Amino acid sequence: MAGRSPSRVAAGAPGLRRGRLYFHLVFTLPAALRHIAFHNKELVYGLLFKAAADTLRLIAADPKHLGAQVGAIAVLHTWGQNLHYHPHVHCIIPGGGPSPDGCRWIACRPRFFLPVPVLKKLFRRLFLDGLQAAFNAGKLSFFTDLAALNSAPAFTRFLAPLRRTQWVVYAKAPFAGPRQILAYLARYTHRVAIANSRLLSLKDGRVRFCWKDYRDPGKPKVMTLTAEEFIRRFLLHVLADGFHRIRHYGYLANGHRAAKLARCRQLLAVPPTQPPAATVDNPQPADPATGHPLHPCPRCGDRMLLIALLPRVAVPAHSHYCDTS
Repeated sequence: MAGRSPSRVAAGAPGLRRGRLYFHLVFTLPAALRHIAFHNKELVYGLLFKAAADTLRLIAADPKHLGAQVGAIAVLHTWGQNLHYHPHVHCIIPGGGPSPDGCRWIACRPRFFLPVPVLKKLFRRLFLDGLQAAFNAGKLSFFTDLAALNSAPAFTRFLAPLRRTQWVVYAKAPFAGPRQILAYLARYTHRVAIANSRLLSLKDGRVRFCWKDYRDPGKPKVMTLTAEEFIRRFLLHVLADGFHRIRHYGYLANGHRAAKLARCRQLLAVPPTQPPAATVDNPQPADPATGHPLHPCPRCGDRMLLIALLPRVAVPAHSHYCDTS
């Protein structure tokens, strides 16, 4: 549930003056599917994003629940506190949206967005249907202990119990407002599997770090791993080059966000944030020292000062950037 960047979200998403609610939901992949996800990261992560977003869109559009179009920012995390492999998607959603005809704003009930039991069932069905379709199209790969799943009957038998078990969709308490969501996104959207602040020591080939055991409940503990095991766990969370771990849906989707948000502001009677463009009668002010125009910030409207122009740096063709978040 999110916007392109924390600053963009705070100013871009409607302020929701009527309640100012932003909801936080987490869609988690069951443990039984984690090995398949690890062997097919890009496909399964993409399917996890799509199933979560479609679940929110379809349930929110149902008049029995909300009856509105919604926007969402989704952020992929693949780790737990102990660095084990734990793929899940955090979704942040403004508490309402335009009606299907786009003529009015429909707000959710205070402190309640959508029914979690309904979200769980639809999320499970959409993900498993998508996984089955990927298998039928020959897009899944199975190795070592999973090699037997290359057989269609074996794969069908493997999925059967997952269609009956409870899946985890966790609804956290709603954010208090735009400032709180901005602080959350600033901390979590671009984080890696473990922060430096959690690392305690490296001695005699062993790494010590602190973690929270949410089964105990949230009690801080210290874990010690060999350096090799620590590195192995950390590398579980390296994403493919170019993979987008932050995605936007509904009226926050990149393709039509500006137009959709302008309409949301109209429905909420929120004044536009963009200052008027410079004209002949209203020229853009310039920095008296450099003569360069003082461009307004596209989000907050305040003036941005040009400090320096950085030359483009050529990147060697053999270099690669790994996103370890």
